Order: sequence, then structure tokens, then C-alpha cells
Amino acid sequence: MGQAHDVIIAGAGIAGATLALSLARAGLTPVLIDPVVFDDQLAPTFDGRASAIAYAAYRQWRALGLTDALDSHAQRIEQILVSDGKTPGASAGGPGPFFLRFDSAEIADRSEGEPLGYLLENRHIRPALAQAVKAAGIEVLAPARVARARFGRTAEVTLADGRVLTAPLAVGAEGRGSVIRTEAGIGTVGWDYPQTGVVATVRMERPHEGVAHEYFLPGGPFAILPLTDNRASLVWTESTVRGAALKTARPEMFQAHLERRFGDFSGAVTVEGPIFTYPLSLQLAERLVAPRVALLGDAAHGVHPIAGQGLNLGLKGAAALAQVLVDAGRLGEDIGSEAVLERYAAWRRFDTVTLSAGMDAFVRLFSNDNPLLRLARGAGMAAVNRIGPARRFFMHEAGGAVGDLPRLLRGEAL
Repeated sequence: MGQAHDVIIAGAGIAGATLALSLARAGLTPVLIDPVVFDDQLAPTFDGRASAIAYAAYRQWRALGLTDALDSHAQRIEQILVSDGKTPGASAGGPGPFFLRFDSAEIADRSEGEPLGYLLENRHIRPALAQAVKAAGIEVLAPARVARARFGRTAEVTLADGRVLTAPLAVGAEGRGSVIRTEAGIGTVGWDYPQTGVVATVRMERPHEGVAHEYFLPGGPFAILPLTDNRASLVWTESTVRGAALKTARPEMFQAHLERRFGDFSGAVTVEGPIFTYPLSLQLAERLVAPRVALLGDAAHGVHPIAGQGLNLGLKGAAALAQVLVDAGRLGEDIGSEAVLERYAAWRRFDTVTLSAGMDAFVRLFSNDNPLLRLARGAGMAAVNRIGPARRFFMHEAGGAVGDLPRLLRGEAL
């Protein structure tokens, strides 16, 4: 194939498809490559996770015309309650003396009435993106797999079936095992956590009122994330051994363990749909760019889900990369040149490293039962809870509205 595209994007996941749509809306010609066809990605068993979408990232989707398909599935997060508990019951006596409460009403004057974020099931996000990608006329090669790539005057990507694509730029957005990243000679640093993320969807007897709960237990965080129709997504961190046992447990055994963790603050809970498990690790690319290459999403940074920031990092990256490429193209610059790509790297490097390091520190600080650490982290939470400006800063940071924001994250078109 000749050079029919401006950008080759390996990986048609949420971050990669968002980037492709952003570029196409601004007049560039991307092509998406993915080993899984879109129809399979839409199956309920493909991805059981729900994502906490920062309100700035939701503005990005609004600017791209996606929210008409998403609004009915988006649950506003009005409050977040963070507690540190030694006992497994999520509601044992209510929150202890050491807790944090974040309320969207505190930042409504600066967030234009946005909530703290939105909870969306990935099985609803993916169809909305797939429909928009198709409507925009973006070429999708799937199932197709990148076999190798070369980077010189152009990016030359060879697929497993022998097809060759060339473009000024290739973007690696195909996850932690990115072939584009490997072929560009970009190494990674990171480590595995001795933990597994157990994900399930439950229906609650009592209204959740848009409140998200995060309980730090000795085995790891236990998050109860509100969904539409009075359901919740559970992100349940356990040791690797216990996680494997929960995955294969009989339904009645899983229900018993769930009720023990969940407590009774929302009445009876019933599991709906399959149970998913995901190994947890940290992986950071040593560089975000190389000649003719940019990395995005998990190919650039795979983090622990402790604060739900992994996908938001990818969406921030998509907004920044799209703006850099579109602005460079309008000025007649080579969009794959090192000078252009370094603007993207400089924009995203600090935020990526600091947030990833912060998530790792949180995991180590909270996934234990050391009495001294428990006292220190409890005192820290109590102090932040009493300092209004600190609380509001953390809410704006979690909402993705701090720092030099790309236009899409401000809700503006490119």
C-alpha cells in the first residue's frame, strides 16, 4: 500500500480510537490497526470493566460528538468517600475517624457544574467510538497485526499478512506489549504487583446516589463505583492467589465473600454478568517518542487502577498528541519529525511520570496493615479532609482540569 495515510495507529482501543477520531475531525487521515475486529470488542464478555472518566476527558468526547451516544449510560459521580479500614466490611459502623470526602458541589463554580467524573461501562464506550469511527470514514484494518516496523524518512509498518503501510508517523497504542514501541527500540521500566484486580457488576437494593466508595483494606483497595440503573462496578484488589480463587469460586461462595467485603450499607447486592480478573503491574516506557513514533495509552504507561486514572492518562495523551499534530500540519511541518513529536513528549512527560509514581506510592502505602503506616496515612487523610483548598485541588486534578490543557479537554474543537 502506498502512503495513503497521515498517521498509522496501531491499536483501536479506547485511546487509539479517540485519537483517530480527533485527527479525522481536524482533516488528517489516520488508519487504525487492531488484531480484534470491532464487532468482537463490542461483545459483553470482551471487557467487563467500567471506567471513571474525568470530567475534562468527557468534555473531549463531547467536542468529538460522542456524548449523544454516551449520556444515557453515563453515571455522574457526585461524591467520593475514601476510608481506611482494617475490617473487611465496607460499612462497618460507617467511616472511621480517618476518611476523605470529595463533593462535586465544592468545585461547581469552577467546573461549570460538572460532576467529579462519570462512570461508564467499557461495553458502552466501545460501540460509541466504533460508530463514530465508521461514520467519519476512518479506515480500520482488523483483524490485523503489526509484525514489524522501520522508521526512517517515513514510518513503514508491515502487517502479519504482508501488507505494508507507510506514513509520516506511527502511533503505538496497542497496549503493554506494543510492537511499535519494541520496533522503535524504546525500553520499559516497571514491576508486577502481587495483586489481582477482580471486577464484577452488582445490582444494589438501596440507591447509591452517585457516591463512589474507596476502602483501603490490608489486601488492597476495594472500590464501589456507581453505575446507571442503581448498579455498581466493583474493583476488588486481592492477592494473586485469592484473586485466582475468586475467579473460579462457585457463585454462592463468591456471593458470600462479596457480602463480607461489601457490608450492608446498600442492602442486598446481586452479581450481574461474568466476573473478570486482571493482573496488576506498573509499566512505563522510557520515552514517549522516537523518530517517526509516538506512544499512547498503555503502550506508554500502564498503571495500577487504584485511583482510576489509567484510561484518563491515555485520553489526556490523545488530546495533546492530536493538537500537536493538527497544529503542525496546519503550519506545513512534518508531523513525524522529532521537533514536532518532542512537543507532545514535553507536554505529557511530567504529568505521566508524577501520576504513575503517585499511584505506585499509594499502592505501597495503603495495601498493608502496618500499624505505624495506618496511623500516618489516617492522619494524612484527616488533615486533607479539613483543608478545603487541598480537597478542591485534588478534585480538579482528578477531573483532569489542572495545568496546561489541550483544547479538546477544555471542550473546544481542534
